[in-house]
Amino acid sequence: FLRLEVEGLDNLKAAGKAPILALNHVSFLDGPLALTLTDEEPVFAIDYTIAQAWWMKPFMKLARALPLNPAKPMSTRTLIKIVQGGDPLVIFPEGRITVTGGLMKVYDGAAMVADKTGSMVVPVRIEGLEKSYFSRLTSQHVRHRLFPKVKVTILEPVKLEVPQELKGRQRRAAAGSALYQVMSDLVFRTQNIDKTVLQKIIETAHERGMKELAVQDPVTGSLSYGKLLTAAAVLGEKFEHLYAGQETLGIMLPNANGSCATLLGVMSAGKVPAMINFTAGAANILSACKAAEVKTVLTSRAFVEQAKLGPVIEEIGRSVDIVWLDDLRATIGLKDKLLGLLRKTTPRVARKADDPAAILFTSGSEGTPKGVVLTHRNILANAAQAASRIDFHSGDKVFNVLPIFHSFGMTAGTVLPLISGVPVYFYPSPLHYRIVPELIYGSNATIIFGTDTFLAGYARTAHPYDFRSVRYCFAGAEPVKAATRTTYMEKFGLRILEGYGVTEAAPVIAINTPMYNKSGSVGKIMPGMEYRLDPVPGVDEGGRLFVRGPNVMAGYLRAENPGVIEPVKDGWHDTGDVVTVDDAGFISIRGRAKRFAKIGGEMISLAAVEALAGE
Repeated sequence: FLRLEVEGLDNLKAAGKAPILALNHVSFLDGPLALTLTDEEPVFAIDYTIAQAWWMKPFMKLARALPLNPAKPMSTRTLIKIVQGGDPLVIFPEGRITVTGGLMKVYDGAAMVADKTGSMVVPVRIEGLEKSYFSRLTSQHVRHRLFPKVKVTILEPVKLEVPQELKGRQRRAAAGSALYQVMSDLVFRTQNIDKTVLQKIIETAHERGMKELAVQDPVTGSLSYGKLLTAAAVLGEKFEHLYAGQETLGIMLPNANGSCATLLGVMSAGKVPAMINFTAGAANILSACKAAEVKTVLTSRAFVEQAKLGPVIEEIGRSVDIVWLDDLRATIGLKDKLLGLLRKTTPRVARKADDPAAILFTSGSEGTPKGVVLTHRNILANAAQAASRIDFHSGDKVFNVLPIFHSFGMTAGTVLPLISGVPVYFYPSPLHYRIVPELIYGSNATIIFGTDTFLAGYARTAHPYDFRSVRYCFAGAEPVKAATRTTYMEKFGLRILEGYGVTEAAPVIAINTPMYNKSGSVGKIMPGMEYRLDPVPGVDEGGRLFVRGPNVMAGYLRAENPGVIEPVKDGWHDTGDVVTVDDAGFISIRGRAKRFAKIGGEMISLAAVEALAGE
């Protein structure tokens, strides 16, 4: 009754004798499905409590199953002996069926079996059964189907990497962390990022339903996926015809429904949106436009007037064409809307995953702004990396106050929720410290983003109940002060999860999660990424961070060589930051390499001095 596809059976054969199959756990059918994967009859490690349930009795009789009791270490030792005896073992490291749709807690016991035996671990992902009526997900998470398509992906066998010197509880915890890394890598690697951002959003709209809420803002209200995609299709057709021959179109807009529709419309037209930082000043904006060969900038009269950008527009208008979307909207008739409705699931111009998806710009704090070219694969990879570490679902709501011209505001605040079926509430300014907490409360947002400065500002004015619905509070761009953490925990009962990223990495490089969090660090590196630390003269601890991965940009655009992408050498991006990485993999930022000074023969981080002085 199930449409089953299995990929990677050769990897199972390559694992040799007595492999340990580690599967994610999405439904009551996972066990019977796992039975079909191996030629030899495997032994199943099953949670003791679940094994006592009446509905498990038939499976317990049919399969070789060993109930695991956490209170009895002997059961783990029995499993070790079984594997050492040459039998394949099937484990569900989470120990229970997911109720979030994402990866749940990984138990150390399963990891210890792999560590003690030295057997190869074969990561296996089951997709599709979570949509069946045999899962524990509610309609808030998925649309249930009687006969969903099921895909089983088997990855290459791996050995758990646990430092030899660790013993006892430390070794057990390290083994559990290593197995979690294997499982989160599995979730990341099995996500399809070989498509465009718009294709992925359209796919989600089909999956969740065109009538489901996609975006909101306080001015224009709510848009469903269907209405958002229709607006993008209408604008895409206009942009394609009006600006033929122009590869890039500048977008200078605040966070709003219309900005999102414009971004997707430019993508639909097969053009690359260049996200203009309207706070950068006319000189930097013109430099950015030159680097990306932007001849046309899309903006709004209402926005320009409200943001008092008249002088800036007047100055840049001497070099580029300013197009008022207010005027363009007036030219859209009934025929355009009907065509948009019919074509909302078909981009006007087809693009590929490795084509440029967007151009963002560095701040210009270290010279003129550089254009950062992110491909569709870069953006979707970073979204997939985040989704493999943090559980969220369509019952959540993201409150996005970070500007869409910022990589975090675009990827984490816009693309990630839209491809995950999570509604987004846009607000144009993070500086409205009194208004933002009220809107978070009124919108029932569950996920918020901010910097330490913004979060501290909200805390000063917010009522203790304003963040009652918030599950996750993520922070980045600057170190989070201890006082801010304490305030959020004591006043709102919220733990701030600090992360780290750069525009060139689309942007997230590392993040603390509910499962693995270390105060004062920026978390662990994202799955699918590599890093190296190059020595910095005079700095004994840590090094200069270089990163490589599918989320690292295609390259830079510079005003000195307009339109020519300067690729990243060997894929390694120099972040310019000096960091340390502890034994558990947590990254701590020491400061910018350029902001270290030699004092008394020792290299001192000026950022650390400023932070200390600020406290």
